[in-house]
Amino acid sequence: MSEWQELRSKQRIEMLACREEISKNNRYCWSSAITATLKKGFPVLQRSAVGFYWPRCGEYDPRPAIKFFQEKGAIIALPEIENKRELLRFRKWWPTAPMKVDIYGIPVPDKTELIAVDAIIIPMVGFDKQGYRLGYGGGYFDRTLAVIKPPPLTIGVAFEISRLNSIAPQSHDIRVSFIVTEMGIYRVLMGSMTLISNEECAAENPLR
Repeated sequence: MSEWQELRSKQRIEMLACREEISKNNRYCWSSAITATLKKGFPVLQRSAVGFYWPRCGEYDPRPAIKFFQEKGAIIALPEIENKRELLRFRKWWPTAPMKVDIYGIPVPDKTELIAVDAIIIPMVGFDKQGYRLGYGGGYFDRTLAVIKPPPLTIGVAFEISRLNSIAPQSHDIRVSFIVTEMGIYRVLMGSMTLISNEECAAENPLR
């Protein structure tokens, strides 16, 4: 294992343990704040095909946001992993969609329509000041984002306690477009993060 892999493995263990210690009240309040920010800051999602995810391991629960955007007209898709060597595929989801459990035990749509997503809401175990994401270690999102054309809008979601100084980024790592925490929206640009208002973000990502 290389030095950067060892660092990330240690960070991942620490961040997951830290996240599990969040109180039920804080998790609810922080998740509600993130959902409210997604609603206000990204009206573009209301008319887009959006890749979300099913929550696990104490991460931000996007299901209220999924409900909101779907009711506004968005097409919702969830990522599917058939084996560890393949890229992510996004399958259409709706409240009564047939579901199965993937190789990681995560609920995913069962053989529903494959969707080309315009935007992806990406869970983050951690994130650093350059806008790089620490994930679960499979590399699925980076490999998938590297080949999607045109590149989708990418919005990383996490709690502020998941902030790191650096994940020791490598050439294959891809920054997200924005990061949303309970504190607000960070625009990721030129290797730095800038906190912006919901209104400013909405102007950049308007309803189409």
